[in-house]
Amino acid sequence: MIQPSDSKPEPRTTSSERLGSLSHTDESVRCPHPFVSLIPIVVLVAMMALTISLFGGDALGGGTQVSLLVATAVCIMISMWGYHTPWKSFERGITDTIASSAISLCILLMIGMMSATWMLSGIVPTMIYYGVQIMSPTFFLAATCAICAVVSVMTGSSWTTIATIGVALIGIGTALGIPECWSAGAIISGAYFGDKISPLSDTTVLASTVADVNLFTHIKYMLRTTTPSMTITLIIFLVSGFFFTNGGSVHISEYTEGLGHTFNISILTLIVPVITGIMIARKVPSLITLFASSMMAVVMAMIMQPDVLLTVAEADGTDFAMLVKGAFITLFTSTGVDTGAAAVNSLVSTSGMAGMMDTIWLILCAMCFGGSMVASSMLHSLTSVLIRSIRGTVGLVSSTVATGLMANLLTCDQYISIIITGSMYKDVYSKKGCESRLLSRTTEDAVTVTSVLVPWNSCGMTQSTVLGVSTLSYMPFCFFNYISPIMSIIVTSIMVKTSKTDKHE
Repeated sequence: MIQPSDSKPEPRTTSSERLGSLSHTDESVRCPHPFVSLIPIVVLVAMMALTISLFGGDALGGGTQVSLLVATAVCIMISMWGYHTPWKSFERGITDTIASSAISLCILLMIGMMSATWMLSGIVPTMIYYGVQIMSPTFFLAATCAICAVVSVMTGSSWTTIATIGVALIGIGTALGIPECWSAGAIISGAYFGDKISPLSDTTVLASTVADVNLFTHIKYMLRTTTPSMTITLIIFLVSGFFFTNGGSVHISEYTEGLGHTFNISILTLIVPVITGIMIARKVPSLITLFASSMMAVVMAMIMQPDVLLTVAEADGTDFAMLVKGAFITLFTSTGVDTGAAAVNSLVSTSGMAGMMDTIWLILCAMCFGGSMVASSMLHSLTSVLIRSIRGTVGLVSSTVATGLMANLLTCDQYISIIITGSMYKDVYSKKGCESRLLSRTTEDAVTVTSVLVPWNSCGMTQSTVLGVSTLSYMPFCFFNYISPIMSIIVTSIMVKTSKTDKHE
């Protein structure tokens, strides 16, 4: 994830304290029965099914938001009328939940700006132009996963990785004849590898902090599950690449001709990504980095792609004011450029900040649902069932994984999910005699990487919007993201059996 708290005076402490309050149940609130707690979830699932059947791919344009608000209303009505939960508890829960995502919403707007300016300034077209001639369809998926993994480890940010190199890679994959869902799966798998183990990642720091584990002890212990998960993922992508060996020969010439005809393809445009990378390496706050990168791309567009900006502005002359108008339009709304090829036209079209509004709207509605589920103690009621059923260390880890997945589904935010999961199980692990680093590792395995697989989670909504591929489409191909929680249980089981054998001997 992008570090959303970078712009605050005390990012780690302030964020943890505010989010930590969400993991504790208000003592004045009665805890509903688990079956009662399932009612809002059943309503949400039913409403989502109805919405998808009615609107199909346009469900995110409003239908899903309404479904989330209806489920929120059901949760609040049950709690207020049946359990006398005060309205102030819901106000506080929803406010705290939305506040925890406020910087992320601003970052989304910056990503919309940057994605558009990087496209029309020729940065992404240049990457695609040379990338399709260098990369082989056979090894594209494995290489994409590896590249995104390296970049995300260096930046500590899956959001930045996907919004920059990920956008270019999905364009390269399309030109090579690779289905977008496969490319998106490889990009997300690699990006969340770094998000999970990089010492620069806020989710890595947060998970270790909640469990009271040294950061590098946490990272080292995670390698036991993360390394085999990524190895299996790379093997799957490598083998799958042999099924895409001949699909892009026709597409490559179509894309290179279309891009070369429309844009001034030049290595000079890559100055902006290089400076952006330096800013990230120097830990410049994310909002500043993204905004500065967008402005540099605007300047690059005026220098290298004036004709494109004039086309966007629908200007006849070459007046500087029209270049500025074209830049403004690129930043805040949808643009389209005719390259002479329909497929390339679709690739280079942009949506600016306006393209992020549906996602922001959806995140706000999702935060209302998540905040109400926490404030009503319904989430606590459901997870308490899992805790009571724990049998042994493997059962404890499995229960932690299930709780992390449930938290991602219900709170719609990975930060809150990490806090809730870690806080709920901290004392349980201690009483069971299990190490704190096992809790921090399992929390990361279960929460960080699976958040992007939930369509209404802030991560799932963001990456779907940035890559232009629906969450349900790329989900089956994010192998690393669902192998990780499974691997967490498998490795724990092996370690327990090995420990028992050693004791017996």
